[in-house]
Amino acid sequence: MTPHFDQPVPRDGYLWWYLDALSDDGRHGVTLIAFVGSVFSPYYARARRKTTTEPENHCAVNIAVYGPGGRWAMTERGRHDLRRTRDSYALGPSLLQWNGETLDIHVNEIAFPLLRRLRGHIRLLPSSLNTRAFDLDATGRHRWQPIAPVSRVEVDLSYPRLRWSGHAYLDSNAGDEPLERAFTSWDWSRAVLEDGRSVVLYDARRRDGGNTHLALEFDARGRVEHITAPERVALPATGWRLARETRADDPGRVSVVRTLEDTPFYARSLLSTSLAGQRAVAVHESLSLDRFATTTVQWMLPFRMPRHTRG
Repeated sequence: MTPHFDQPVPRDGYLWWYLDALSDDGRHGVTLIAFVGSVFSPYYARARRKTTTEPENHCAVNIAVYGPGGRWAMTERGRHDLRRTRDSYALGPSLLQWNGETLDIHVNEIAFPLLRRLRGHIRLLPSSLNTRAFDLDATGRHRWQPIAPVSRVEVDLSYPRLRWSGHAYLDSNAGDEPLERAFTSWDWSRAVLEDGRSVVLYDARRRDGGNTHLALEFDARGRVEHITAPERVALPATGWRLARETRADDPGRVSVVRTLEDTPFYARSLLSTSLAGQRAVAVHESLSLDRFATTTVQWMLPFRMPRHTRG
């Protein structure tokens, strides 16, 4: 089983691979998303308003480094900079390569807005691989696969100069239409329990009026189990007044440790929470696709997401 980097993506659709990791000492973190059909691209959204559009012309590698030396990069590139095989995804100077046991990521990007280098190597070491995918909507047009929800990571960056290891997570999302066509908003989180298990919570509000709720537990052997969804808990809104919610066994023991990303339509946060009867650290995301689709947000996005094409 591999991440299947060569999966076909329909016109106006998307495919991404998402990795996040936190260092064992809690000082550092990293997230990386490799897109075919970048769902948050203002250029892709603009092209779709004119006609159905080829997703491979709107690709990006988004990488964020948190903690000392933190940096953020996301440059969109076209089909001439993309090379995909079953085991590899290369976009411009960056590469994701699956060798059968580990995912090796060679990052070579320019961080914005200060135009600093972001280079180095990230190695994901999965404890096991999950082959099961889950529908996020009622018709199966949007799908999510937690590929390696229990993993270790080794991070060795030259720019910024950082070296650390920790726990990590890898998944993939795929869709046959734009994300904002099917959903108004969602909250997602993955938490590491004290015994090494991983709990993933998904709450998506759909435009058809329905809701998708997933509460799953994974262990190091690859076993997955549906668990009873804990109680919904409101979190403090972000600086952009974006609403955040999660689920927890004990609502009184949930707190935002740090807001890692704070944008008008999207937030990534680090939570201290309680799940499956244990204390846990969670990476949490809130997304408003209604906000993403507004003219104001679309106008702002190119300042953080430049586009580079050739040919």
